[in-house]
Amino acid sequence: MTGRKNARIIEDFRDTVSASYIAKKHNISVSTALRYFNLVSYSCKKLPEVLSIDEFKGDADGEKYQTILTDPRNRKIMDILPNRKESDLICYFRQFKNREEVKYFIMDMNPHFREVAEICFPKATIVIDRYHVTRQVIWALERVRKEVQKHLSGEWRRFCKHSKALLNKPPQKLTDEERQKLRIILGLSTRLEQAYYLKNDFLFLMHSPNSELAEELLSDWIVRAESAHLPEFFECTRAIHNWSMYILNAFDVPYTNGYTEGCNNKTKVLKRACYGVRNFTRFRNRILHCAA
Repeated sequence: MTGRKNARIIEDFRDTVSASYIAKKHNISVSTALRYFNLVSYSCKKLPEVLSIDEFKGDADGEKYQTILTDPRNRKIMDILPNRKESDLICYFRQFKNREEVKYFIMDMNPHFREVAEICFPKATIVIDRYHVTRQVIWALERVRKEVQKHLSGEWRRFCKHSKALLNKPPQKLTDEERQKLRIILGLSTRLEQAYYLKNDFLFLMHSPNSELAEELLSDWIVRAESAHLPEFFECTRAIHNWSMYILNAFDVPYTNGYTEGCNNKTKVLKRACYGVRNFTRFRNRILHCAA
Protein backbone atom coordinates (compact mmCIF):
# COMPACT_ATOMS: atom_id res chain seq x y z
CA MET A 1 0.00 0.00 0.00
CA THR A 2 1.09 3.57 -0.63
CA GLY A 3 2.26 5.82 2.17
CA ARG A 4 -0.73 8.08 1.53
CA LYS A 5 -3.17 5.23 2.16
CA ASN A 6 -1.27 4.18 5.27
CA ALA A 7 -1.58 7.73 6.58
CA ARG A 8 -5.35 7.73 5.89
CA ILE A 9 -5.74 4.46 7.82
CA ILE A 10 -3.89 5.88 10.82
CA GLU A 11 -5.87 9.12 10.58
CA ASP A 12 -9.16 7.19 10.65
CA PHE A 13 -8.21 5.80 14.05
CA ARG A 14 -8.85 9.30 15.43
CA ASP A 15 -12.59 8.63 15.08
CA THR A 16 -14.48 6.72 17.78
CA VAL A 17 -15.06 3.69 15.57
CA SER A 18 -13.89 0.09 15.73
CA ALA A 19 -10.82 -1.30 13.99
CA SER A 20 -13.08 -3.64 12.01
CA TYR A 21 -14.98 -0.63 10.64
CA ILE A 22 -11.72 1.00 9.52
CA ALA A 23 -10.49 -2.28 8.00
CA LYS A 24 -13.73 -2.71 6.03
CA LYS A 25 -13.57 0.90 4.86
CA HIS A 26 -10.09 0.38 3.37
CA ASN A 27 -10.72 -3.19 2.23
CA ILE A 28 -7.99 -4.67 4.42
CA SER A 29 -7.92 -7.15 7.30
CA VAL A 30 -8.36 -6.02 10.91
CA SER A 31 -4.89 -7.27 11.80
CA THR A 32 -3.40 -5.17 9.00
CA ALA A 33 -5.23 -2.07 10.17
CA LEU A 34 -4.03 -2.64 13.75
CA ARG A 35 -0.48 -3.27 12.54
CA TYR A 36 -0.40 0.19 11.01
CA PHE A 37 -1.95 1.79 14.08
CA ASN A 38 0.66 0.10 16.29
CA LEU A 39 3.18 2.44 14.66
CA VAL A 40 1.52 5.28 16.59
CA SER A 41 3.06 6.06 19.97
CA TYR A 42 2.59 8.88 22.48
CA SER A 43 4.59 9.86 25.54
CA CYS A 44 4.36 12.46 28.31
CA LYS A 45 7.68 14.21 28.89
CA LYS A 46 6.59 17.11 31.07
CA LEU A 47 3.80 17.79 33.54
CA PRO A 48 1.63 20.93 33.20
CA GLU A 49 1.19 23.61 35.87
CA VAL A 50 -2.46 22.58 36.25
CA LEU A 51 -2.83 18.81 36.49
CA SER A 52 -6.22 17.09 36.59
CA ILE A 53 -6.58 13.43 37.54
CA ASP A 54 -9.51 11.01 37.42
CA GLU A 55 -10.25 7.33 37.09
CA PHE A 56 -12.43 5.60 34.51
CA LYS A 57 -13.61 2.04 33.93
CA GLY A 58 -11.39 0.76 31.14
CA ASP A 59 -11.15 -3.00 31.76
CA ALA A 60 -7.80 -3.24 29.96
CA ASP A 61 -5.04 -5.80 30.68
CA GLY A 62 -6.90 -7.24 33.67
CA GLU A 63 -7.31 -3.91 35.47
CA LYS A 64 -10.87 -2.71 36.00
CA TYR A 65 -9.95 0.98 36.30
CA GLN A 66 -7.43 3.16 34.48
CA THR A 67 -6.29 6.69 35.34
CA ILE A 68 -6.41 9.73 33.07
CA LEU A 69 -4.20 12.81 33.44
CA THR A 70 -5.16 16.03 31.70
CA ASP A 71 -4.18 19.67 31.43
CA PRO A 72 -7.54 21.47 31.92
CA ARG A 73 -6.01 24.88 31.23
CA ASN A 74 -4.90 23.93 27.70
CA ARG A 75 -7.53 21.19 27.26
CA LYS A 76 -5.10 18.38 26.55
CA ILE A 77 -4.84 14.75 27.66
CA MET A 78 -1.37 14.25 29.11
CA ASP A 79 -1.38 10.47 29.67
CA ILE A 80 -3.40 7.35 30.41
CA LEU A 81 -2.09 5.09 33.19
CA PRO A 82 -2.77 1.33 33.43
CA ASN A 83 -4.36 1.39 36.90
CA ARG A 84 -5.25 3.62 39.85
CA LYS A 85 -2.96 2.02 42.45
CA GLU A 86 -1.38 4.55 44.76
CA SER A 87 2.11 3.00 44.64
CA ASP A 88 2.15 2.87 40.85
CA LEU A 89 0.97 6.48 40.56
CA ILE A 90 3.73 7.64 42.92
CA CYS A 91 6.38 5.76 40.92
CA TYR A 92 5.05 7.28 37.70
CA PHE A 93 5.07 10.89 38.92
CA ARG A 94 8.52 10.60 40.51
CA GLN A 95 10.11 10.17 37.10
CA PHE A 96 9.28 13.76 36.13
CA LYS A 97 11.92 16.37 36.89
CA ASN A 98 9.44 19.26 36.79
CA ARG A 99 7.12 17.95 39.52
CA GLU A 100 7.65 21.10 41.58
CA GLU A 101 6.27 23.20 38.72
CA VAL A 102 2.79 21.72 39.21
CA LYS A 103 0.79 24.47 40.96
CA TYR A 104 -2.71 22.97 41.05
CA PHE A 105 -3.79 19.35 41.41
CA ILE A 106 -7.47 18.95 40.43
CA MET A 107 -9.26 15.80 41.60
CA ASP A 108 -12.42 14.28 43.07
CA MET A 109 -12.75 13.08 46.67
CA ASN A 110 -10.48 10.06 46.20
CA PRO A 111 -8.23 9.54 49.27
CA HIS A 112 -5.62 7.68 47.19
CA PHE A 113 -5.25 10.61 44.81
CA ARG A 114 -4.85 12.94 47.79
CA GLU A 115 -2.03 10.80 49.19
CA VAL A 116 -0.32 10.82 45.80
CA ALA A 117 -0.66 14.62 45.58
CA GLU A 118 0.74 15.21 49.07
CA ILE A 119 3.73 12.95 48.41
CA CYS A 120 4.57 13.89 44.82
CA PHE A 121 3.38 17.51 44.69
CA PRO A 122 3.89 19.01 48.18
CA LYS A 123 3.92 22.57 46.79
CA ALA A 124 0.76 22.18 44.70
CA THR A 125 -2.68 23.36 45.78
CA ILE A 126 -5.13 20.46 45.91
CA VAL A 127 -8.51 21.41 44.47
CA ILE A 128 -11.64 19.28 44.78
CA ASP A 129 -13.88 19.63 41.76
CA ARG A 130 -17.21 21.26 42.72
CA TYR A 131 -19.29 18.86 40.63
CA HIS A 132 -18.17 15.86 42.68
CA VAL A 133 -18.98 17.66 45.92
CA THR A 134 -22.44 18.71 44.75
CA ARG A 135 -23.10 15.16 43.60
CA GLN A 136 -22.69 13.94 47.19
CA VAL A 137 -25.54 16.20 48.34
CA ILE A 138 -27.78 15.22 45.43
CA TRP A 139 -27.19 11.55 46.23
CA ALA A 140 -28.15 12.22 49.86
CA LEU A 141 -31.41 13.83 48.71
CA GLU A 142 -32.04 10.80 46.50
CA ARG A 143 -31.60 8.45 49.44
CA VAL A 144 -34.17 10.43 51.43
CA ARG A 145 -36.64 10.34 48.53
CA LYS A 146 -36.27 6.58 48.11
CA GLU A 147 -36.75 6.00 51.82
CA VAL A 148 -39.84 8.22 51.95
CA GLN A 149 -41.54 6.58 48.98
CA LYS A 150 -41.25 3.15 50.60
CA HIS A 151 -43.89 4.17 53.12
CA LEU A 152 -46.35 5.64 50.62
CA SER A 153 -49.34 3.99 48.96
CA GLY A 154 -49.02 2.71 45.40
CA GLU A 155 -50.19 5.83 43.56
CA TRP A 156 -48.25 8.26 45.74
CA ARG A 157 -45.19 6.01 45.55
CA ARG A 158 -45.20 6.27 41.77
CA PHE A 159 -45.77 10.03 41.99
CA CYS A 160 -42.75 10.41 44.29
CA LYS A 161 -40.63 8.03 42.21
CA HIS A 162 -41.13 10.14 39.09
CA SER A 163 -40.19 13.35 40.92
CA LYS A 164 -36.41 12.81 40.83
CA ALA A 165 -35.72 15.30 38.03
CA LEU A 166 -38.05 17.86 39.57
CA LEU A 167 -36.34 17.71 42.98
CA ASN A 168 -32.92 18.14 41.36
CA LYS A 169 -33.95 21.00 39.09
CA PRO A 170 -32.75 24.49 40.21
CA PRO A 171 -35.66 26.42 41.81
CA GLN A 172 -35.20 29.43 39.54
CA LYS A 173 -35.82 27.25 36.47
CA LEU A 174 -39.13 25.78 37.66
CA THR A 175 -42.32 26.60 35.80
CA ASP A 176 -45.53 27.50 37.66
CA GLU A 177 -46.87 24.01 37.02
CA GLU A 178 -43.68 22.42 38.33
CA ARG A 179 -43.76 24.58 41.47
CA GLN A 180 -47.30 23.40 42.17
CA LYS A 181 -46.25 19.78 41.72
CA LEU A 182 -43.20 20.34 43.92
CA ARG A 183 -45.38 21.70 46.77
CA ILE A 184 -47.42 18.50 46.64
CA ILE A 185 -44.29 16.33 46.71
CA LEU A 186 -42.71 18.18 49.62
CA GLY A 187 -46.01 18.01 51.50
CA LEU A 188 -45.70 14.22 51.58
CA SER A 189 -42.83 14.27 54.08
CA THR A 190 -41.11 16.74 56.39
CA ARG A 191 -37.87 14.79 55.97
CA LEU A 192 -38.03 15.14 52.20
CA GLU A 193 -38.74 18.86 52.54
CA GLN A 194 -35.71 19.32 54.83
CA ALA A 195 -33.47 17.41 52.42
CA TYR A 196 -34.72 19.43 49.45
CA TYR A 197 -33.95 22.80 51.06
CA LEU A 198 -30.56 21.55 52.25
CA LYS A 199 -29.77 20.64 48.66
CA ASN A 200 -30.85 24.07 47.38
CA ASP A 201 -28.83 25.89 50.05
CA PHE A 202 -25.78 23.86 49.12
CA LEU A 203 -26.17 24.70 45.43
CA PHE A 204 -26.40 28.37 46.40
CA LEU A 205 -23.18 28.33 48.43
CA MET A 206 -21.35 26.53 45.63
CA HIS A 207 -21.77 29.71 43.57
CA SER A 208 -19.95 31.85 46.15
CA PRO A 209 -17.54 34.36 44.56
CA ASN A 210 -14.63 33.53 46.90
CA SER A 211 -13.45 31.02 49.49
CA GLU A 212 -14.02 33.38 52.46
CA LEU A 213 -17.75 33.64 51.88
CA ALA A 214 -17.94 29.98 50.88
CA GLU A 215 -16.26 28.93 54.13
CA GLU A 216 -18.80 30.86 56.19
CA LEU A 217 -21.77 29.44 54.28
CA LEU A 218 -20.34 25.92 54.26
CA SER A 219 -19.79 25.89 58.03
CA ASP A 220 -23.37 27.04 58.56
CA TRP A 221 -24.68 24.43 56.12
CA ILE A 222 -22.84 21.57 57.85
CA VAL A 223 -24.32 22.59 61.22
CA ARG A 224 -27.85 22.73 59.80
CA ALA A 225 -27.42 19.43 57.94
CA GLU A 226 -26.22 17.67 61.09
CA SER A 227 -29.00 19.18 63.23
CA ALA A 228 -31.63 17.99 60.71
CA HIS A 229 -30.99 14.42 61.93
CA LEU A 230 -31.30 12.90 58.48
CA PRO A 231 -29.29 9.62 58.48
CA GLU A 232 -29.02 9.79 54.69
CA PHE A 233 -26.94 12.99 55.04
CA PHE A 234 -24.51 11.71 57.70
CA GLU A 235 -21.99 10.27 55.23
CA CYS A 236 -22.31 13.33 52.99
CA THR A 237 -21.71 15.90 55.74
CA ARG A 238 -18.81 13.91 57.16
CA ALA A 239 -17.12 13.76 53.75
CA ILE A 240 -17.64 17.48 53.10
CA HIS A 241 -16.31 18.36 56.55
CA ASN A 242 -13.19 16.18 56.09
CA TRP A 243 -12.47 17.60 52.62
CA SER A 244 -13.54 21.19 53.31
CA MET A 245 -10.04 22.67 53.03
CA TYR A 246 -9.63 21.32 49.50
CA ILE A 247 -13.23 22.07 48.54
CA LEU A 248 -12.76 25.74 49.45
CA ASN A 249 -9.70 25.96 47.18
CA ALA A 250 -12.05 25.50 44.23
CA PHE A 251 -13.57 28.95 44.86
CA ASP A 252 -10.25 30.71 44.24
CA VAL A 253 -9.20 29.00 41.00
CA PRO A 254 -11.02 28.69 37.65
CA TYR A 255 -10.06 25.06 37.06
CA THR A 256 -12.36 22.05 37.27
CA ASN A 257 -12.48 18.40 36.20
CA GLY A 258 -15.02 19.27 33.50
CA TYR A 259 -12.63 18.70 30.59
CA THR A 260 -11.44 15.43 32.15
CA GLU A 261 -15.00 14.17 32.56
CA GLY A 262 -15.65 15.05 28.92
CA CYS A 263 -12.64 12.95 27.90
CA ASN A 264 -13.99 10.06 29.97
CA ASN A 265 -17.32 10.29 28.18
CA LYS A 266 -15.56 10.13 24.81
CA THR A 267 -13.62 7.09 26.04
CA LYS A 268 -16.92 5.39 26.91
CA VAL A 269 -18.11 5.99 23.35
CA LEU A 270 -14.87 4.51 22.01
CA LYS A 271 -15.20 1.44 24.24
CA ARG A 272 -18.80 0.93 23.14
CA ALA A 273 -17.90 1.22 19.46
CA CYS A 274 -15.00 -1.21 19.82
CA TYR A 275 -16.82 -3.56 22.23
CA GLY A 276 -13.93 -2.98 24.63
CA VAL A 277 -10.18 -2.80 24.07
CA ARG A 278 -8.28 -5.38 26.11
CA ASN A 279 -4.73 -4.41 25.12
CA PHE A 280 -3.84 -1.47 27.38
CA THR A 281 -1.01 -0.07 25.21
CA ARG A 282 -3.30 0.05 22.18
CA PHE A 283 -6.16 1.41 24.30
CA ARG A 284 -3.93 4.17 25.69
CA ASN A 285 -2.59 5.17 22.28
CA ARG A 286 -6.08 5.11 20.82
CA ILE A 287 -7.42 7.52 23.46
CA LEU A 288 -4.45 9.87 23.02
CA HIS A 289 -4.70 9.61 19.22
CA CYS A 290 -8.40 10.52 19.28
CA ALA A 291 -7.64 13.55 21.43
CA ALA A 292 -4.55 14.74 19.55
